[in-house]
Amino acid sequence: MGQSLTEPVADAAAPAELALIGDLARPARLTVPDLLAWPQHEARVSFECATSGVQHHRFAGPLLHDVLSAAHPAFDLARRKDRLRFLIAVTGTDGHHALLSWAEIDPDFGRAPVLLAARVDDTPLDRSGPQPVLPQDRCGARYVSGVTAIRVDGRYGPWT
Repeated sequence: MGQSLTEPVADAAAPAELALIGDLARPARLTVPDLLAWPQHEARVSFECATSGVQHHRFAGPLLHDVLSAAHPAFDLARRKDRLRFLIAVTGTDGHHALLSWAEIDPDFGRAPVLLAARVDDTPLDRSGPQPVLPQDRCGARYVSGVTAIRVDGRYGPWT
């Protein structure tokens, strides 16, 4: 990992920002240029879009797991199962929301290679903002465009 989460300087021409919030020791604001500084992974995906049919794209960006891990989620690393109660809520500029579980992206569990895409088809997403890419999804509904916030929430469980 070795990457740091930075607090960008506000500027009228600044790229879109996304806020990492919730049960994190290091909440942050990130831009696409910040995400491009992370190790990049690439995914060629096809998914169904309800409004425009099957889409084929090539996305690049850091793994969502790496970015969120650097923000230090508030689970107990000594208790492996503690991670299973954490959810990840993604919000886009248009108000679209999607939900993932921590277990989906955790290498000890689902190991899904979910990207926080900073580029699509070689075009940076600087102005529109990043988007999650879930190569395992057949439907593109969780490919939230223009992510403005990612909330990590661990209040789920134990249930009584």
